[in-house]
Amino acid sequence: MITIYVYILDTLADWELGYVTSELNSARFFKKDAQSISLKTVSCSKEPIRTMGGLTIMPDCLIDNMVVNETSALLLPGANTWSDTKHETIIERASEFLSAGAVVGAICGATAALANVGLLDNRPHTSNGSGFLEMVSPCYKGQNFYIDDSSVADNNLITAGSTGGLLWAKQIIEHLSVFQSNTLEAWYKYFSTGKPEHFFALMQTLPSNNEN
Repeated sequence: MITIYVYILDTLADWELGYVTSELNSARFFKKDAQSISLKTVSCSKEPIRTMGGLTIMPDCLIDNMVVNETSALLLPGANTWSDTKHETIIERASEFLSAGAVVGAICGATAALANVGLLDNRPHTSNGSGFLEMVSPCYKGQNFYIDDSSVADNNLITAGSTGGLLWAKQIIEHLSVFQSNTLEAWYKYFSTGKPEHFFALMQTLPSNNEN
């Protein structure tokens, strides 16, 4: 089983997580032999958080309860509150995840938190446009590894800007290998274009539609 930890914090940017959490939790497009997923919200306290969209989320577990290994993943959403020092602990754990070969996905403001501790200094990555990380992270030294794209996958580190949630989800799903490759491509084409032919192509890739 793959355990997906989703870090929650006040002002969490709801839209950035929508594609990836809904697909990983529902498993509606998973391939037959995909590993099962356990999705857990994690926080630095047991207090509920309030998202940017006004939703209240209760954490399933605390940072100390996380298990770090190759069958776990950590998703760090954007938020306006990443500069609060109480979030330093989860960034320390993110470093442990990367060292263990586990997936770390960071989007928008979470990329700044990684940049602050040097985790982006020597790995290809992206964020909210050229110059953003320099502006918000005085310690950032990864300019030579910055790629101007909506989402960038560098092995088990997957970073994205605030508008890159769809491609970010695709790259995370691809790394976890829970979709067939043709399912993932059809899924991405459908949600990125809205064209109905891609929806029908997506349906045809599912295991139940390929059985005689």
